[in-house]
Order: sequence, then C-alpha cells, then structure tokens
Amino acid sequence: MIRRSCAVVTLLVAALVSICPCVAADELPELGDVARSDLSPQIERKIGERIFNEIRLREPSYVDDPDSLDYLNRLGSRLVAASASPTAECTFFLIRDPTINAFAMFGGFIGVNTGTILVAQAESELAGVLAHEIAHVIQNHLARQVAREKQSSIATMIAMAVGVLAARANSQVASAAIASAQAGSVQAQLAYSRDFEREADRVGYQALTQAGYDGHGMADFFARMQQAGRLYDNNAPVYMRSHPLTIERLSDLQNRAETGPYRQVADSVDFQLVRARLRAQGSPAQESVSEFARQLRERKYLSEAATRYGLAYSLLRANNVPAAQREFDALGALRISSPMIPSLAAAIRMQAADPQGAAVIYRAGLQRYPDSRALAYGYAEALLAARQYDQALKLLETQLQAYSSDYKLYGYQAKTFAATGKRLSQHRAQAEYYFLQGQLAPAIEQLQFAQQSTDGNFFEQSAVDARLREFRRLQAEEAKQKRNGV
Repeated sequence: MIRRSCAVVTLLVAALVSICPCVAADELPELGDVARSDLSPQIERKIGERIFNEIRLREPSYVDDPDSLDYLNRLGSRLVAASASPTAECTFFLIRDPTINAFAMFGGFIGVNTGTILVAQAESELAGVLAHEIAHVIQNHLARQVAREKQSSIATMIAMAVGVLAARANSQVASAAIASAQAGSVQAQLAYSRDFEREADRVGYQALTQAGYDGHGMADFFARMQQAGRLYDNNAPVYMRSHPLTIERLSDLQNRAETGPYRQVADSVDFQLVRARLRAQGSPAQESVSEFARQLRERKYLSEAATRYGLAYSLLRANNVPAAQREFDALGALRISSPMIPSLAAAIRMQAADPQGAAVIYRAGLQRYPDSRALAYGYAEALLAARQYDQALKLLETQLQAYSSDYKLYGYQAKTFAATGKRLSQHRAQAEYYFLQGQLAPAIEQLQFAQQSTDGNFFEQSAVDARLREFRRLQAEEAKQKRNGV
C-alpha cells in the first residue's frame, strides 16, 4: 500500500500544480465562506476530477467493479439527498485494501477502503462513515483546511493539500510527502481539526438519521475504532489517525444517538451481497469456493442469500460454470430482489458462451433497475458479443442521454462503431472516452484520425472539427498554466 500510494502522491502533486498554479500565497483565503473566493467549487471539482482520474487510471488498488460501485453510490446518494446540501455533487469509489479507512477529496470525491465495508457490522455503520465524509465535503473542510495556511508559499500549500489527501490513505506516505517538500511544520494539520470533526459528526448524524438509518451506527463504528486504537496503540486504524477521535466526540455521538428516536433498521440485501462479493474477490477463487461452501454446510452465516451469492460468484471466478449455475438456481429459490442478481445471472450466461441469453437477462434487469450502471455495461457487452450492433447503438445512445459523462459508455460505443466499420464515429467516440478520463492528448489524436476518415458526412466532419478546436484550446490553457506555475 505504501509503495502504491507514493506513486499516487506524486500524481496528486502534478495534478494540483497544473490546476491551481496561479494562486498567490498572500491571496489564500481565511476559514469559512471566504475560502470560496479563491478556491471556488469549480476549481475544487477540477482538482478532484484530475486526482480521481489519475487514481482510476494508475492506482492498482482502485476497484473497477460496477456492481460494488453501484451499491456504494446508491448508498452515498441516499445520504447526500438527506443532507443539508441535497444537491451536492459527490462521487464514491472503492480502494481494495483490508485496512479501515475512508477519505474525502476535493470536489466531492469520496474514497472507501473495502476493509471498511467488510468490518462494518451493520449497514447503518457503513452509512455513518459515509455520512461523516459527506459532511466534510458539504462543509468545505478540506478547502478551508488548506486555505488557513495563509502565510505559506504556494508550493507549501500544495504539499499540504497532497499530504492531507495522502493521510486519508496512509499516514506514513503523507509524512514522506511533507518531508520531501520541506513542509514539516504543517504535519499537525494532516488530521482534521477537532472543530471540523465535531462539525462532521453533527452534520453527518443528521444526514444519517434523515436518510432512515440507525443513528447508533456512527457511534458504534467509531467506538470500535477507538477500542482498536487502544489495543494496537501506534498501529491504530488509518481512519483514526486522519480522523482523531476524542472521548468527548465519542460521548457526544453516543448521547446524540441515545436521545434520538429509537429505530431498528434492517440491513439491505445489497449490503450483504456486496460484502459477499468483496470477500470473494479478496481471496483466490478456489479458496473462496471452499469457504462459502463450508459456511453453507455448517449453516454459519448471517444471510443465506449472500452466502449462496458468494459461492455462485466464486464458482464463476473459478470458471466452473455448471456449478455456478446450479448454485445460482438455489439462490433464485430465495426470491431476493437486487440488481446484482440479474447481473450475476447474465454473467454466468456470458461465461457459458451464450451472449444472446445474457442479453435477454440484462435487458429484463435493466427494465426493472434502470439506474444500474453494471446492468447497462453488461447489456452493451452482451449485445456486442452477440453481434447485435444496431441494438447496442440504440442502447448506448439512450444511456448517454442520461449519463453524458460516463466514459465507459463511449468506450462501448467506439467498439460498436469499429465493428460496423464506421471509422469517423469510432474515433469520435474514442476521443470522448479519453477526454472524460482527463487524457486530452490521446483525445486530440483520435479526433485527428476522425478528420482523416472518409466515411462521414459534412455535418459529422464539422462536429469533429469543432470538438478538435475546443480540445486544442483546453490543451493550450493547460500548457499556459504549467508554464506560469513553475
């Protein structure tokens, strides 16, 4: 984790320098709303997008699993909608790491270690962690924390910002980042201040309960983290090092939960299924098969449905398609409702070399769960494998109308156009695929290829020319920022 995170820290430095090089040290804002005057929401979002794209592209521990990401973002969106800023733009992502951690970045990007989901003993506990991080976002804590270093040089401010972000992932890496920038004096600022933590507790608790979750979830989770800190001393969970938990804070949380209305909230099926899925991914396939089979055999499980799902998924990972299908049929007898069920059913058909059968399942699943990105991606893949290109293009056009910033949809669109010989449209879609991941140079190259294509009409060529001019303007602006920032 330390080696991987060091690479990410380097990328964060480059990202921050390239985006905000023109902010003078004596122009850094004070705490509060004034912070917005120099670090606007638009700039914050750009910084966050740049960092997130680098993590998504280059960080090996980034979890590119649509089913798990679907669940995390559904949970997060429910909490945001119930928060004091229901229109806040937040994006949730997963890092494959067994340690307990979650961290908020610039622009509303919130990372969660898989270990946090697996350690949570109830969905309300996981929701409590997310609600706390959402509160850091909507209260602008990261921007305010960086902005308070008013007397620092721009290089020190950037080093501090990188350190703050890195501390959310690994405190040792954060210390190295600070030392390399000769900014040791800001090391104490890596953890959120007590005032910020108390504010995040209060605002997060309100969102948690308003969303219908058990208010005890946040207090229970943090209490176990505090106990872990006592047991392991200097090896306390990373989350505790970047989110210092005092006795006063924990007491406030517990009192708030005790004085609130009692609410017993059952875990969702999706919560149990995602935990089984992540557990299966965390071990070699055959080991996962043996473990889930043992749990079923000995009846040692909290959820039979989740355990059968984990076994079916593990069998599929082990390429034992007939056994996976049999286990899935047993799961189907339990009649649970979740978008992850048709997703797994269709994945089994795909691995059985039956893309047409998979497409039928995906289509029905998407009709029932229209917001599932996993089902949409799977349906596109199945249609491509079945060579049903017209249907694939119709699907992708509809999806892009609703999710115009989804780079994966453009990737599938480019593959479909390539299969049908539409070169201009292929390169045009591929350009958007790169652009939405922050890769401007290859996006420009794809549009240049599109210009050289001879299969487009006048209007399509004009659209390519206009988009290329826009990308080149953005590229020139980035180059100017880099020149002025050194």
